[in-house]
Amino acid sequence: MSTTISLTDDIVTCRALRRQVFIEEQGVSEADEIDDLDDVSLHLLAMEGANAVGSARIYIASGVAKIGRVCVIKSMRGTGLGAALIHKALEVSRGKAKQARLGAQVHALGFYQRLGFDPVGQVYDDAGIPHREMVRDL
Repeated sequence: MSTTISLTDDIVTCRALRRQVFIEEQGVSEADEIDDLDDVSLHLLAMEGANAVGSARIYIASGVAKIGRVCVIKSMRGTGLGAALIHKALEVSRGKAKQARLGAQVHALGFYQRLGFDPVGQVYDDAGIPHREMVRDL
């Protein structure tokens, strides 16, 4: 079976994946996970056959593509799907923004650096998890 990643309007499935990863696994509160940016963002959905296995969100404003809510279900971690989601988010953002930004969980800094992102600023708390802002040109 092969994995596909495409733009989607299926926010219900994206939110279900995010609930599984962020709320249930990582203990993020629902109030921190659900915000008003879903309705004004682009969404990517990764499918393995008929199964949703990952998602990401892209909010574009003022020449910046803010990539967020990147999640991959546990059984698909380590397969390269996370990197594929980021590559697709960058591809979708080109021509719409000049820079990509994201808030990386500190344990994932190396992952994003390998994808061309550079850390900026100090570590900060987001929903009880240490994060650091990262940027790269598109």
